[in-house]
Amino acid sequence: MKVILYGLLIYFLYKLIFDFIIPVSKTTKEVRQKIKNMQEQNQQPPSTTPTQKTTDPGGDYIEFEEVK
Repeated sequence: MKVILYGLLIYFLYKLIFDFIIPVSKTTKEVRQKIKNMQEQNQQPPSTTPTQKTTDPGGDYIEFEEVK
């Protein structure tokens, strides 16, 4: 009877470790790495590419009249 109980105990410990603890630790490690990468990207200065302003001098202009 003790052998069966020890066998079940070992089985459940095995399942707990390999089906829960190890995947959680791997996921935690991946999430920490992604957060670190995101923080590094945020600390980098933004690229200084000149932005072109698109103005249309002959564009539509609507003259508004005040309604009383």
